[in-house]
Amino acid sequence: MTIHWCGTGLSAIPGLRRLISDGHEVTVWNRTLDKAEDAVGDLTQRLHEFEMAALRAEVQPGDVVVSMLPADFHVPLAEMAIDRSAHFVSSSYIAPDMRSLHARAQIKGVCLVNEVGLDPGIDHLMAHHLVAAYRSSAAYDPANALSFTSYCGGVPKHPNAFRYKFSWAPVGVLKALRSPSRSIRAFSELEVARPWDALSRYDAPLPVPESFEVYPNRDSLPFIEQYHFDPTWKVKTFVRGTLRLNGWSEAWAPIFDAVETADDAALNALAQRLLAENAYEEEEPDRVVMCVSLLAEAEGRPAWHRTYVMDAHGDARGTAMARLVSHPVSWAVDAVMLRQIPPGVSAAPSDPKLVSEWLGRVETLAQTLMVVDHLA
Repeated sequence: MTIHWCGTGLSAIPGLRRLISDGHEVTVWNRTLDKAEDAVGDLTQRLHEFEMAALRAEVQPGDVVVSMLPADFHVPLAEMAIDRSAHFVSSSYIAPDMRSLHARAQIKGVCLVNEVGLDPGIDHLMAHHLVAAYRSSAAYDPANALSFTSYCGGVPKHPNAFRYKFSWAPVGVLKALRSPSRSIRAFSELEVARPWDALSRYDAPLPVPESFEVYPNRDSLPFIEQYHFDPTWKVKTFVRGTLRLNGWSEAWAPIFDAVETADDAALNALAQRLLAENAYEEEEPDRVVMCVSLLAEAEGRPAWHRTYVMDAHGDARGTAMARLVSHPVSWAVDAVMLRQIPPGVSAAPSDPKLVSEWLGRVETLAQTLMVVDHLA
């Protein structure tokens, strides 16, 4: 069984290196061979220039194809994997075209695992753990009103004037700003055309409390079912969002205007300029903050309230973003090979054993990982 790891970008390397170091058969495919050589050339020379036909010729039944390439490649690679009776793993959101492959993958008996990075990924594990803990608590009551929030962001550990530095593909950051969002606020659906139209403040319960700017991200509503909320529960708030340093919206105001009107060429040019001006220096630490919270209220009073809090920064092991994206991807590869994930299209696991196991591993990747019981 061979792992075909496609892409050696900013967030891909630590998990890839772990798989190679652990003795797995790994072939690395990248659009630029020099970058692949720089990333893992000290561990392997099984490096190939990425080209779909060449990859298809190499993939055998039972192999695992990992896509750390831009999102446009995921569905074609997943379709190729199904055709070759191979599995597929990606950290990205499950797009409708990916979800449509579910039945084909089940028939072939192969897994198409997505949403196993940082966000989405680790946040899913925290959400599953919180919902399961609430269900089993003495405070559980179907009549309670529930508020769920999940905020995550990569930010510079040492803030700059731009209030941001790029730890993953800059064009992806800009494209995300174009995405409309849906969430639930005050028991009603809130739809926003652009994220910056719904900015609010979030006070993170870190060991040293800290406030951030946050905004809703994409469409939160499908995750109500994914996180195993009962359809009869009263959902007061449900939002998955992005976290930024205070002052971010003011510093980015000119970028918001440009993103609104830019075509793809202009967006790529803007992304490259911003990366040149706001890239991390060598050995400069990045930072990732994630807070996932579930609050249950009975007759307007808190009855149960817990928050997962994670704070990680770059260190001798590399950037926090790269660790927290690529290691879960590598765990998903392990889980597929161990047949711990059923065939078909799926996201980060909800199985309690895997959730606990993976969250235990996350603890080794972050400087802070804790559960805050607000009512204790």
